[in-house]
Amino acid sequence: MEASAAVSRIGLAGLAVMGQNLALNIAEKGFPISVYNRTISKVDETVDRAQNEGQLPLTGHYNPKDFVLSLKKPRSVIILVKAGAPVDQTIEALSAHMEPGDTIIDGGNEWYENTERRIIEAKSNGLLYLGMGVSGGEEGARNGPSLMPGGSQQAYGNVQDIMEKVAAQVEDGPCVTYIGEGGSGNFVKMVHNGIEYGDMQLISEAYDVLKNVGGLSNEELAEIFDEWNRGELESFLIEITADIFKVKDEGGEGELVDKVLDKTGMKGTGKWTVQQAAELSVAVPTIAASLDGRFLSGLKEEREAASEVYSGIVGVKSSVDKKRLIDDVRQALYASKICSYAQGMNLLRAKSDEKGWNLNFGELARIWKGGCIIRAVFLDRIKIAYQRNPNLASLLVDPDFAREMVQREKAWRRVVGLAIAAGVSIPGMCASLSYFDTYRRARLPANLVQAQRDLFGAHTYERVDRPGAFHTEWTKLARKSGSRVAALK
Repeated sequence: MEASAAVSRIGLAGLAVMGQNLALNIAEKGFPISVYNRTISKVDETVDRAQNEGQLPLTGHYNPKDFVLSLKKPRSVIILVKAGAPVDQTIEALSAHMEPGDTIIDGGNEWYENTERRIIEAKSNGLLYLGMGVSGGEEGARNGPSLMPGGSQQAYGNVQDIMEKVAAQVEDGPCVTYIGEGGSGNFVKMVHNGIEYGDMQLISEAYDVLKNVGGLSNEELAEIFDEWNRGELESFLIEITADIFKVKDEGGEGELVDKVLDKTGMKGTGKWTVQQAAELSVAVPTIAASLDGRFLSGLKEEREAASEVYSGIVGVKSSVDKKRLIDDVRQALYASKICSYAQGMNLLRAKSDEKGWNLNFGELARIWKGGCIIRAVFLDRIKIAYQRNPNLASLLVDPDFAREMVQREKAWRRVVGLAIAAGVSIPGMCASLSYFDTYRRARLPANLVQAQRDLFGAHTYERVDRPGAFHTEWTKLARKSGSRVAALK
């Protein structure tokens, strides 16, 4: 087509699987779209798919200039390339042909500070910028993702009608909302991924306990997860877990899940979440435990060697009531998940306060109800909790969630105790239970830690009975007290 014919409503650059699928989704919703990729074959492949999937209004372009000039003004371009330097290179190539008022939307998993830098750089050229989290994988991109755009509100206004049609649809609206200023969209997506790490770890632990303490087969596990997916745990991750247990190994005996190597990969967003939590002094032990679990899984050879060293340790495996164990694990998983989501929401609140983003937590829970990896019925409860009290200190003190924690607490402790006795590691569930037990205590042993800090470093301490900062010569007084005791003997 001619470079001068500006017919497309929006453009998309970067045609790996996610980019192709999102472009086709936009076209299918009736918005003419131009696509561009440095590798020409990717452009042709996307155009062919658009033709084969219903002659969708999608046109391919082979250089940045033709691509940009094919867009109606004010132009909006989504880029879906690898985070970091490739994003800067793509922005440079495209912005050379863009004009003041045009918008760049980065849909990758980008570090939020990179987005904040690019917002400033774009502004100096008169361009608008959005950093947009996209969740749901390739299927979500094609059929309806959860979208988390942050940055220029004007830029979002220019594409809001497209985003609302393209996003996953749930009973209370499309799974997209304007998140806030700066890198808030990227940060929210990062914490979403951290919560996802926690969810996956907790589900894997539930599987481990049921299999190695309860002795359940893959067939039984598939049935249990199918049943759980019809109740309070109904979610995308529980649904796909049930499916995984049903798949036979085409290259051998039994189910494929047993042949998968026990080493977990990662792309960095979980690590960023834990690093940010540490920076902001927010406790996220369940998410941190899931990250540690991935690190430890990578030590496959070391673990195999260690299993030989400790082959004599078998743990205490008592006979279990299968039916009761299954129900206990369900309750332990649910209670642990509440803790994990509470940690994620607390991290978002801390960052929102630091940056002045004014995040709407109920709305975040709502847009995660469809399209994304952590989509779950449970999120509706979180939405309602924050609607009821936008200043909720923690999900753990919401009246409904608190009641559920009390109901599940005994089952939760039984599962953790049983797993520890059997030598089955459940770091996520243990971290969640410890978090709950710490948070609900009015007094902790931190008084002793403060006394230690004051003794060796004169860091001072506060008292419970009067205001002010105090310092004590602990060693001198202890020795004086010790000599008095000796004299009395």
